[in-house]
Amino acid sequence: MSSIKKFKALGLIFLFALVYKAEAQRVDISLDYGYQMGTKLNYGSSNYVKATDGGFFRGIVGFELASETMLELTYMKMNSDLLVRDFFISPSEERLSDLAMDWIHLGTNRYFDTGGDITPFLGLSAGVTIFTPKNENFDIVDRSLNSSTEFSFLIKGGVIFNVSDVVGIKLQADLMFPVSWGGYYYGYGGAFYSGGTTVMGAVSGGLVFTLGG
Repeated sequence: MSSIKKFKALGLIFLFALVYKAEAQRVDISLDYGYQMGTKLNYGSSNYVKATDGGFFRGIVGFELASETMLELTYMKMNSDLLVRDFFISPSEERLSDLAMDWIHLGTNRYFDTGGDITPFLGLSAGVTIFTPKNENFDIVDRSLNSSTEFSFLIKGGVIFNVSDVVGIKLQADLMFPVSWGGYYYGYGGAFYSGGTTVMGAVSGGLVFTLGG
């Protein structure tokens, strides 16, 4: 996806969110930090590329659609290392590059009011993930690696501990699905390809601020 198309897609997402904001009586702002457990894609015989575990930051803005149901715009920034094992260019596992992952999603979140200080929730979102390799290992590859933008979706669940009517402490678990992850990589022994759907698990904690409502 070209840079122009990326910005157009982001613009449409923000416009959609702003339209709903005009009608919303409640706005939630969530900031959290977490840990993702990485993922691995196999190709060929005993060959693979792997994104290692790493930390991430996430910001969410939610607009009320109906009672206890929110429309959410999410941005998530992850940093990882990209490792490779390939018969031709790296028979043993080696670092291929740093890997930045930018997740931009639109989805819904459903709160379950228990009448107490704890509020469970479940959510689903979809959007794009931008994979950007950096600081390539030129002992393995002979040129820079291209970034790629792929469709992705996410399932989440967790609880909010309501400190007050405005502030809550959130604990969350995620299952994240980049639908097509990987790509072409070029080394001195030739080119190899790895791609496909994978799953990444994550846990996080943070604060939720409720405005209006």
